[in-house]
This record gives sequence, structure tokens and C-alpha cells, in this order.
Amino acid sequence: MDDLYTQALTVFLGFFAIMNPIANTAAFAGLVGDKDKSEQLKIARKSLIITFVVILAFSLLGKTIFHLFGITLPALRIAGGILVFPVGYHMLNGEASRLHSPAQLSDSDIAVSPLAMPLLAGPGTIATAMNYSASASLMGIVVTVSVFFILCLITFFCFIFSTKIIAVIGHSGLSIVTRLMGLILTVIGTQMVIVGITDVMSI
Repeated sequence: MDDLYTQALTVFLGFFAIMNPIANTAAFAGLVGDKDKSEQLKIARKSLIITFVVILAFSLLGKTIFHLFGITLPALRIAGGILVFPVGYHMLNGEASRLHSPAQLSDSDIAVSPLAMPLLAGPGTIATAMNYSASASLMGIVVTVSVFFILCLITFFCFIFSTKIIAVIGHSGLSIVTRLMGLILTVIGTQMVIVGITDVMSI
């Protein structure tokens, strides 16, 4: 039971850092701040449903994708670490990563792009989900999906109350949270690469 709690906490911290709901709340406010509450609610709900479905698909089909393309778990861990590390590095330096900041806004639905992809379900989030679920048992996959669902709910409420949250924490607080999440991400990315290389060397 303790191992299950430890796994759940590890997965939560990993996803929380890569998604960074607080920083993305500021992005949400910037994108839809001029819209009325009902429209903001609709966009927030749609973006997080899409995000959850994408991560659910990669969590459930991770092993199938591995077999289909001949991908090994060490390769995923190394690639995932390489993807996650620069995101954390940019956040640690108070910058927005290109994976989390599209160069230009599409005229398509904001809920799909850029909110759901790549802000929430970006390459780093997908790689993290596959890394947690690919080497896990059925219970491990359930934990991964359940924890991500909880995080989606947290992000949803952050989006809905984005104006109040930003007013309370201010720009300084937002910067501190972003840098802290960046530090966690750089460590997670480094650890994924270390474990992947160790697995390769032990084969």
C-alpha cells in the first residue's frame, strides 16, 4: 500500500510539474480573458477533456505502440528525459519553453490549439505518461490515469478562477512557482535519462 501511495505521489508531482497549472492559468487568462464567463467555461472544459483523452490513449496504448514500432523502454526514457529537461531548464530560467508556447496562435478553436495541445498535452506530458505506464502493471496504469484525471480537475478550477488566482499570487508568485516546477522537471528529465542509459548498459 505504501508503494502505491509513493507511486501516486511521484506521478502527481511529475505531471504537475510538466503541466504547471499555475503558469498555464496565466496563459489561459491571456487567451480568453476578453470572453464572457460561459465561453471561458466551455473552452476550459473542452480543452481539458481533449487533454485527458490524449493522455489516456497514450497511457493505455503505450505498450502496443512499443511493440508496433519496436520501441524499447530505455529508448523512451532517454527520449522522454531529453524532451522534459529543456522544458524544465527554460522554466527554471524564467522563460517560456517553445513546447509550451506556440509561435503563433491558430485561428482554429483555442480549446484544441494552443490550450489542449501543446500547452497541456505536449510532447513532454505524453512522454511522461508513457514512461509511467509502459513499465507499470494494470494497477500502475490505473494510478497514472487516475492521478492525471485529478490534475485535470485541479487545472479546470484554476482556469475558471484564473483572474482571482493571478490577482492573489501576482507576477512574482507566478515566477516563483514556474521556477520551482522547472527545477523539479530538470531533475525528472535527468533521472529518466540516467535510468534509460543504465538499462541499456545492463542489457
